[in-house]
Amino acid sequence: MKLIAEFRDFIIKGNAFDLAVGVIIGVAFGATVKSLVDDVMMPPLGYLMGGVDFADKAVQLAPALHPGDTHPLWRTTISKEIPAVLISYGKFINTLIALLIQGFAVFMVVKVINAAKRRFEKQKQVEAAAPAVPPADVQLLAEIRDILKSKA
Repeated sequence: MKLIAEFRDFIIKGNAFDLAVGVIIGVAFGATVKSLVDDVMMPPLGYLMGGVDFADKAVQLAPALHPGDTHPLWRTTISKEIPAVLISYGKFINTLIALLIQGFAVFMVVKVINAAKRRFEKQKQVEAAAPAVPPADVQLLAEIRDILKSKA
């Protein structure tokens, strides 16, 4: 039962929930940026580069083999289709562009949060440095005291 209690305490702590929320938002953010790169940014970039689509760029190491073909290394007849062996560097370029966009977006979010935090801390310092204004009734009593002192 102690193990279950420890697990419950772990799950109830804010860190586990924060991590779960961060992962969920990160996955959604990643999918959004992937769509931005693949569907919005790459088509015009490919058009400007003369119709180049990075997603289709690859180096073929070995051609596709169909049933009945002879495998070049094993010298045997192929009974089922074997897809071509490709190094898809175009998809890698798309992924790098997505990484740069995600990194920049996260950088901008952190920059805004840090600026807001500095502004908030500066405001707290100004409020702490300023003398506290006493309530109106205390000010009135102080004025009455000062008047009585001056008449005495």
